[in-house]
Parts: sequence; structure tokens; C-alpha cells
Amino acid sequence: MTATNPLSSFGTAALNAATGPSQRSLPALRPTSDPAAADRAAREFEGMMIGQMLQPMFKSLKTGGMFGGGHAEETFRDLLVDEYGKKVAEAGGLGIAAMVRREILKAQEAARS
Repeated sequence: MTATNPLSSFGTAALNAATGPSQRSLPALRPTSDPAAADRAAREFEGMMIGQMLQPMFKSLKTGGMFGGGHAEETFRDLLVDEYGKKVAEAGGLGIAAMVRREILKAQEAARS
């Protein structure tokens, strides 16, 4: 039994076009009837990316003292920074979501034709 990744078919039309014919063809994109779904996916991607960009900044912070440090703080700091990224994206972000949404819709249109 093979595990399937829900994102495995994302961008396959563009990948097939860029790499040319291969021995094995990748599955085609499924068109979305809901542009809001593309918008949600783009916003989630932007939040994740912003969180990843913020991680090194928070890794360099020194903590300690009576109420800081330890394994729990290391664990929950990553979760907190991920939430910061989501909130920044919800507040308008860096403009990455708009570009990602445009590319998602463009790839889906190419797959339809």
C-alpha cells in the first residue's frame, strides 16, 4: 500500500512541460470550481513561509532565568512562531499569497486546456 500525498499532483502540468516527456507521466491537475479554495491554499502557504522565515530569528534569542528555557520552551516556541506567520499572512502578509494564488489558477487553467 502506497501513501498518497494530497499535494502530489500540484504543479504537475508545469513540471511535465518543463521537464519534457518522461518514462512516467505525472497525474494531471484537478481544476477547482472554488477560487476561494485557491485563495485559502495560497494564504496558508504564505503563513507557513513567513513562519519559516521567522524561525532563525527566534532560534537566536537567549532564554533562561526562573521562567524561561527548557525543552518545553524549545517545543512551543516553534509552534508560536508558526502562529506568528499565520497571523502576519492573515493581516495582509508580504504579497506572496497573491502570487501563489495567481500561479495556482494559471496552472489549473493550463491543465483544463
